[in-house]
Amino acid sequence: MGSIKDEMPFLEHLEELRWRLIKSVIAVVAASFILYFFSEYVLAVLISPFNAAIENNNALQKQSLIFLTPTGGFMIRIKLSVFAAFVLVLPYVFHQFWQFIMPGLLEKERKHVPLVVFFSSFCFLCGAFFCYFVVLRFGLTFLMSFQTADLVATISVDEYLQFITMLIVVFGLVFELPVLSFFLTKIGLVTPPFLRHYRKHGIVCMVAISALITPPDIFTQLLLAGPLVLLYEISIVVSGIALKRVVD
Repeated sequence: MGSIKDEMPFLEHLEELRWRLIKSVIAVVAASFILYFFSEYVLAVLISPFNAAIENNNALQKQSLIFLTPTGGFMIRIKLSVFAAFVLVLPYVFHQFWQFIMPGLLEKERKHVPLVVFFSSFCFLCGAFFCYFVVLRFGLTFLMSFQTADLVATISVDEYLQFITMLIVVFGLVFELPVLSFFLTKIGLVTPPFLRHYRKHGIVCMVAISALITPPDIFTQLLLAGPLVLLYEISIVVSGIALKRVVD
């Protein structure tokens, strides 16, 4: 892969990366300060799947999430502010990432970067919404169905939010697969035949990686496996479209 500029020394690459990371962190921190005042609404939105699961299972008693330390409630608000800020400024974070990649691309490759930034953000949000409206709604209903009169769930809000925010981020990243396929095809690293040939290997590797970063239960991993297989197939189609445009 050639460059339209003189090669940047390694230390300059590191300096460039450092400033891109600093800008992204500043954006997240600044948004966090603002979103702290809306953290109660964010909390209500994220707790909604839990409340729906309790109602769907006709719980024997009203249940609420709890915090276990005096500072627990405050820290939850801080964490939610940061999480919401990350989602809000995600397009800017992707922009900074691709701006770091751009100097190493050819001119014909660089023109695709704005499109890749847009679809990176769009696909991440699609994954996040899919997780929230489908995976969490059905998954929590199933998991909470194991309650009985003698076995009642008492869940801390910290553990609950850690569980669902991790899933939301993981599904968001998994939905980036078609964008990654498009970009790698454009720069000549993958082709549709390559993806078809290594279909089984790719899916197994992605499931294994997902198992490492998701909660350690087979149910969650199965919920992730289905979308992974579908997204891999979509990535093959996207790669074919990208390859056709390269040839044209």
